[in-house]
Amino acid sequence: MVAELQNLWNEQAVTGGPDDLTATIELRLVDTHRPKGCVVVCPGGGYQNLAPHEAEPVAKLFNAAGVHACILRYRRAPHPYPVPLTDGIRAIRYVRAHAKQWRIDPERIAMLGFSAGGHLVSTVSTQFGRKFYRPADAIDTESARPDAAILCYPVISLLPPSAHEGSRVNLLGEADTPALRRRLSNERQVTAATPPTFLWHTADDAAVPVQNSLAYAKALREHGVPFEMHIYPHGAHGLGLAEKDPHVGSWTASCLGWLHSLGY
Repeated sequence: MVAELQNLWNEQAVTGGPDDLTATIELRLVDTHRPKGCVVVCPGGGYQNLAPHEAEPVAKLFNAAGVHACILRYRRAPHPYPVPLTDGIRAIRYVRAHAKQWRIDPERIAMLGFSAGGHLVSTVSTQFGRKFYRPADAIDTESARPDAAILCYPVISLLPPSAHEGSRVNLLGEADTPALRRRLSNERQVTAATPPTFLWHTADDAAVPVQNSLAYAKALREHGVPFEMHIYPHGAHGLGLAEKDPHVGSWTASCLGWLHSLGY
């Protein structure tokens, strides 16, 4: 497995580890002679932090299954909207632009997000065609649409009563308006072009209500987008791989099976 950290915006290797000033993508590539699928992993953290247990361990899970992974360390507060979203869109384009070099199947680039990272992924999944920034280079000619999305206890809505207030405040900052909250409430933004989606949540999540996933699934169904959803009866927010909870932790096997059905 190759592990390398790159600056998302200038294609240069990063030394000394990631920081909060630069968006980076950490390559976790499997050794392969033929192109394989890739999952871009977006940890959660309320658009303020990035949870370590939702990053490297997740990449290792996919690598063990023979799937490439990239960990996106997107910028967040004090970097306000639209900065985190530009990093999410750029990440898909970046991976697709380097697909041949990294032996990645350019038609099997999935994006996975936990909590606020799930909001980032659902935004890219539904609004990949919007111009959040001016093109920086040839990479930005690539499609920003993920081929599949994996949403783990995601923040979906920025509207009451389901909104996670911390994520909303950290993302929008002084740009916060009712119109922008609606635009970034992604249950309202689903279209037939939204990629196939895997969702999981716990019914008693006290931080990000399960209504977020339910509303998104309802929108997917209404627009004919294939999805698989697992709602577990109990479990705290932020479980990651949920290795200490065998029932909730079964989401990983279900997710890998779902990806396999899509050719990953």
